[in-house]
Formats: sequence, structure tokens, C-alpha cells
Amino acid sequence: MAAYLQWRRFVFFDKELVKEPLGNDGAAPGATPASGSAASKFLCLPPGITVCDSGRGSLVFGDMEGQIWFLPRSLQLTGFQAYKLRVTHLYQLKQHNILASVGEDEEGINPLVKIWNLEKRDGGNPLCTRIFPAIPGTEPTVVSCLTVHENLNFMAIGFTDGSVTLNKGDITRDRHSKTQILHKGNYPVTGLAFRQAGKTTHLFVVTTENVQSYIVSGKDYPRVELDTHGCGLRCSALSDPSQDLQFIVAGDECVYLYQPDERGPCFAFEGHKLIAHWFRGYLVIVSRDRKVSPKSEFTSRDSQSSDKQILNIYDLCNKFIAYSAVFEDVVDVLAEWGSLYVLTRDGRVHALQEKDTQTKLEMLFKKNLFEMAINLAKSQHLDSDGLAQIFMQYGDHLYSKGNHDGAVQQYIRTIGKLEPSYVIRKFLDAQRIHNLTAYLQTLHRQSLANADHTTLLLNCYTKLKDSSKLEEFIKTKSESEVHFDVETAIKVLRQAGYYSHALYLAENHAHHEWYLKIQLEDIKANSEEFIPIFANNPRELKAFLEHMSEVQPDSPQGIYDTLLELRLQNWAHEKDPQVKEKLHAEAISLLKSGRFCDVFDKALVLCQMHDFQDGVLYLYEQGKLFQQIMHYHMQHEQYRQVITVCERHGEQDPSLWEQALSYFARKEEDCKEYVAAVLKHIENKNLMPPLLVVQTLAHNSTATLSVIRDYLVQKLQKQSQQIAQDELRVRRYREETTRIRQEIQELKASPKIFQKTKCSICNSALELPSVHFLCGHSFHQHCFESYSESDADCPTCLPENRKVMDMIRAQEQKRDLHDQFQHQLKCSNDSFSVIADYFGRGVFNKLTLLTDPPTARLTSSLEAGLQRDLLMHSRRGT
Repeated sequence: MAAYLQWRRFVFFDKELVKEPLGNDGAAPGATPASGSAASKFLCLPPGITVCDSGRGSLVFGDMEGQIWFLPRSLQLTGFQAYKLRVTHLYQLKQHNILASVGEDEEGINPLVKIWNLEKRDGGNPLCTRIFPAIPGTEPTVVSCLTVHENLNFMAIGFTDGSVTLNKGDITRDRHSKTQILHKGNYPVTGLAFRQAGKTTHLFVVTTENVQSYIVSGKDYPRVELDTHGCGLRCSALSDPSQDLQFIVAGDECVYLYQPDERGPCFAFEGHKLIAHWFRGYLVIVSRDRKVSPKSEFTSRDSQSSDKQILNIYDLCNKFIAYSAVFEDVVDVLAEWGSLYVLTRDGRVHALQEKDTQTKLEMLFKKNLFEMAINLAKSQHLDSDGLAQIFMQYGDHLYSKGNHDGAVQQYIRTIGKLEPSYVIRKFLDAQRIHNLTAYLQTLHRQSLANADHTTLLLNCYTKLKDSSKLEEFIKTKSESEVHFDVETAIKVLRQAGYYSHALYLAENHAHHEWYLKIQLEDIKANSEEFIPIFANNPRELKAFLEHMSEVQPDSPQGIYDTLLELRLQNWAHEKDPQVKEKLHAEAISLLKSGRFCDVFDKALVLCQMHDFQDGVLYLYEQGKLFQQIMHYHMQHEQYRQVITVCERHGEQDPSLWEQALSYFARKEEDCKEYVAAVLKHIENKNLMPPLLVVQTLAHNSTATLSVIRDYLVQKLQKQSQQIAQDELRVRRYREETTRIRQEIQELKASPKIFQKTKCSICNSALELPSVHFLCGHSFHQHCFESYSESDADCPTCLPENRKVMDMIRAQEQKRDLHDQFQHQLKCSNDSFSVIADYFGRGVFNKLTLLTDPPTARLTSSLEAGLQRDLLMHSRRGT
């Protein structure tokens, strides 16, 4: 029982009543039609249903009138008269369209077995291929249960006197079938099930007091006594291969699982068991739960308790309850079309549809139950990509909790699926070098590392100064054991100063060129000292500098400065267009190498000295000197390039558009096309007031009103629309403020009466223990625990309350920032420095909250205060 109480409950199934198919008149055959359109929309089965089964795409029912009904997926109910009196047992085979039934054609104890071939017809009804009496001996007795082997060679019938008969041979024909008594006992037989293991066929027999198994594929039918506990009718089932085809016996104290030769595990599930069923890896139990009424001390003994039938769906592998619900007077539970169907005595059929795997995993993720999510995914055969996604989320959760060791173990399980950079960035930021090293080592062992990963792992070793690990990594016994790029490792080790390790790799893997480079280049002579030697030999000097820049990228800056000057000189004096173009590309390539970031001014002077305009423009752009780029094109009257500069860099420097407008406004020639382009962008980005635009264009004698007419009209229309929207929002916020004040006053001054009678989640009748909130919602405690994200918040109101609290926090943060800015501005001796500091931090950048439109600022402070009060008064009450 203790283990059962620890099992968590989930809602992994969706429940709904099965409705009538479209075009039906709302009443099932044999049922009395209900009055009203609302009552006829749900499917209603014929009255007097006594037995049910399913298979071959249909639900099968037998009733007290001797009729057998079939309900296919189209929900068009059909039936035929199978017996003159009543149907007592049905067994629908899953692999054959054969139905076995037990019923009565005359009064008294005269059970008849009939075998129906549903694929053949006899006068419109299924063909009955065999009829024989179900009598275990000389005296008739009542049939209690029935089962048929899928190979059609075995049929077992259990009786209330403790007997079991076995029909061996072709059960569909009298001539090829032999009936014999397999078992005799003193207790009623309550359940039978065949189990096939290779060529061996076992028959499980359960009575009210014991469990036994027989080998029926041989001659002597050896018997094994499995247990001295039994169960009631319909409280046994055979599991699927996920539970090794074990026989399940649901007693009142425990649920037992059996192999043909021994008892397996047991589970302490409480309640008087009524029905046991196995469905796609789940154990379905219907039990009766007797609970005392909360008003028992004031009522009579007869009304103090009520019987309820509870359906629980257990996942025995993962140890949780996948679904739990209360039903009234359950007739049976059937499985077909991938769903469960619960038939109740009122003729209704309730469908239980299992949620998809992703939905179930998301429910577990919300509760941080990652281990359970992993087990669930494995049991449902989720692919490796799906499992990797779970491992990643589990790792993220552990990482956020500070459990870096546990997190990296989960990330290691994602190798091969998850991009390694995702993990690497996390542990670089956290400076968890040991965890990062463990991840990278596994990445290399699985031969999934690239050159960058090798570089990073070697850097980890060098930063940890772990020479033993480093030597273990690089000193492999054979080439086949190398899990990294050798050249990359040599480069990293040279950069880290581990020259002996780099030499070992170069020598051991026959990289002779690298071996010589390490020996010669890592000695360190200053290459700048050799420049004066080539003073009168510019060609050799250029070759030397280019070689040094290739073999020693970290050469002194003087090497690159001199090389740039030589390339610019050659370009300036060259006359051949093709050679000049090549030299032009070499100079640009050197500028783009990134070696002149710290000597930007010097490179710019060299380009200006040699009139290398492309280089000048490139350096302007790299230095974000967009104004100089603009002035250059203005000086050369390159109108199209002026617009291009604004389009490329206008986001970083919006004043470029204003300068462009001023520039074109002062041009006497016709620039209407360019003026229109500039005006369109100014309008879209709201860069200038309309009056300033008009004043700027007034300097152009060729500009007419038609140039800015569209601009002014659209501007005025937008302002009119904005004014109307602002007035509407102000009016709406005032009304909302009045409503919230009234609601707060009622919460403060008036008592709150909790009078809801139904749970706001499951919509069932409310019972103790229950949870009530001031917002008016009430819940069963177990419903609240299953759906709630917080013990203090109403699950129904939480999403809207969260939006309000986000608004309040954002407004309070904005208000505090404003007060701090005003205080610093008043106390500082240099006000301009304070303003510049806030600009640099992006404080004055436009920020728009999705839940707080910019036009709502007039009443947002007052509304935030009222909403805060309302939230404080809607806390949890029980």
C-alpha cells in the first residue's frame, strides 16, 4: 500500500461521451428516445446489456433479450437474434472474424455455446457454424467465463461449480473438436486465459480462492498451483509482451502477476475490484470505493455512505497513475480503435483517448519530472531524437539549479543529436572547466569532435595544467586510436607553449613540416629587426614580409604596416590594368585581415597618401565613420550612393537621412526621385517633425508642394488615428479602474461565501478535501495538485494574474529608474556626463511591453496599484 500511495497521478487521457453519428435520429435501436434535442446527441445503447467484448473493429454487446449487437467505428448499431432468451457470455477473437457466445434458448440451466462466422451470412444474420451444450458433466451448471485461443484449436469454459471444460481441435466444427473436463474444484471459476510461448500453450485458471496453470498443448495436461488467492468475475486479464504476457489477478488487497510456473510481482492497489483490463501497456482497474459522507454525524446510517466506482489506469513499468475518474455503475471496459470505452448502466459510452506522447512529456516537464519523462519515453519507444531532447531539457533544469555535474552527464547522453556548441557555451560562461572537459572527452571518444572541439579540449587541459590528462589524450598507441585532428592539436599546443607535446605529435605522426616549423619558428628572433636589411630591395622585402605574415600570424605590427605601404606603392605606380587590379585586391585583402584595428589612423593615412579610395571607404566603414562616407559621395555628386549609404547605415546613424534630405534640398537640379525616397524613410521611422521637413525643402527652388503632399497627408492621417486610439484607451482604462475599485471594496468589506458545488477542473461534484480561492474557483485537492503550478495561485486565474504582475514589475522598475536618474542629475556637477552615461546604457531606447501599449501610460500607474491590491486579496483560502 505504501508503494501505491507514492505513485503520482496524471491526466494522460481525455474523457468524452460518445455522440450519435451525424444523420442519426438520436435514439439507438431498442432504446426509448429521450425528449429534447440536447438529450439525443449522445449515443445510447439498447437497455438490458449483460455482456460486452470488442475486436475486429467493433464493440460487441449481448442483452437480456437474446440479441447480439455490433457497434462499428461508424457508430451505426446493428444486431441479430442469437438466442431465444438471453446472452450470458461473448468472446470476440482478435485475429479471426469468429465470435463465440454462451446463452439460453429455454428456461432452466441450459447454457448453449454457439460459434458465429461473421464473414458469412445465413438469411442476413452471421452464420452459426457450431452449437453444443455447455455441460461439464452429467448435471448442467451455470457458465461463469469463456476464452478461446487465437489459433481456433482451444476453447475453455469455466463453471460456477468449479469445473473447466477444454475443447481441443477446430472449435468451429463438431467433427474436429473434442471436449473434456480439464479441471474440477470446489470454488467457482472466475477467469480463464490462454498464453502461447513458442509451441507451448498454457491455460491460466483462477477461482475465488486460487490460481493455477495447465499445459494444454501436451497430452497429460500438467498442472501448477500458483497461489491461494483468487479474485472475482472479470477481475483477471492477460498482459501484453511489454509485461511478458503475465496473467493479472486483481484481488481486493493486491494485484498479482503470474508466469505459467511462478508468481511475479504484486501491487497494493486499494478498493474492492470489479473489473480488470489490460490496454496498450496499462492496467485498467475499476473498483468500488466507499467513503463516509462529510455530514454523517447528522444523517441516518443508510445515508452515511455512498458507493462510487473509480476507474484507475496504472502504468506498472513507470510506477504512476495515468488517469483516474469516477463513474457510476460501470457495465464493462472495452478497448478498440486505439481507445478505451467505458459502458455505464444508463447506456452511455464514455471514450478515453490517450494523449500523444509529446503532450504527456510536456506535462511532466512542467513539473520537472525528467527522470519519469525519460522512462516514459523509453517505454513508448520514442526515437533517439526525442530522447535527446528530453536529456537536453533535463540537463538545462539541473544546470539552472546549479547541479553542473549532473547536468553535464545528461548533456553527454545527447552527443550525436544535440549541437555541441549549445553545451559548450553553457560551461564556458559558468567557467566549469572540469565539466566541459568531461563533455569534450566523451565527444572525442565517440569520434564526433571537429577541429574546434579539439582546440577547446586542449585549451582546457592547458588551463587546468593537467599534463597527465594531456599526455594520455595525445599519446595513443596506434593511428586507429586517434580521435582528433593531429594538425589542429599541434597548432593549439604551439600556441599554449607546450612545445614538447607538439613535437611529440609531429614526430610520432610523421608531420615533418610541422616538426621543422616548431624547431625553427618557436625560438623567437624579432622579425622587425630584419626590415632594414631589405632597405634597397623592396621586392625581397615584400616577399619576406608576406612569408612572415603567413608563418607567424602574430608578427609585430610593423610587419603589417610596412607590407601595406609596399602594396599601396606598387598599386599606385602600376600601369597595366590587369596587374593593377590584382594589386588592388591584395591591398584590400590585407586591410580586411583585421591587423589594423589598433592602428586604424595609420592605415587611413597610408590609403589617403596613395589616393586609395576603396581602402579609405572601407576603413571609414570599419571605423563607423558614416558621415565621412556620406560626404565623400556628396562631394562626387553620387546621388544613388548617398541613398545606399543611408539605407545601409541609417539604422545606426538616423541623422544620415536628415543630412541626405538637406543635401538634396539644396540641389537646384531635379532630385524629386531621391527626395521622395528620403521622405518615405523619414516618415516610416518618424525621424523629423513635419514642420522641419517643410522648412528643409523650402531651400530648393525646384521643389513643389506635390513633392511632400503625400508625406503630409499620411502624417496627418496617422496623427488623427493615434488621437482616436488614445481617447478610446483612456476611456476603457477609466472604466476598468472603476470596476477594479468596486471589486476590491467588495473583497475588503463583504464576506466571501464559497458555494460552488462542482470542481472547476473536472466538473465533478465537490468533496472534501477541497481548495477554494477568493476569485470564486473551487477544486478537489487531488485535481488542484495535478494541475496547479503553485500552491498559492488559482490555476484558472494564474495566466491572467501573471500578465498583470509582469506589467506591475515593469512599471515599478521604470519608475525607480526615473527617480534615480533625476536624483543623479540634480546632485551631479556634470549633468552632461550623467545623461551621456544613461544614453550609453540604452536607458532612453524605446521599450514597448506587449502587455502595456505605449498609449496606455496615462492611467497605467493607477491601474497597476489597483491590480496589485486585487491580486493580494485573491490569494488562496482553504
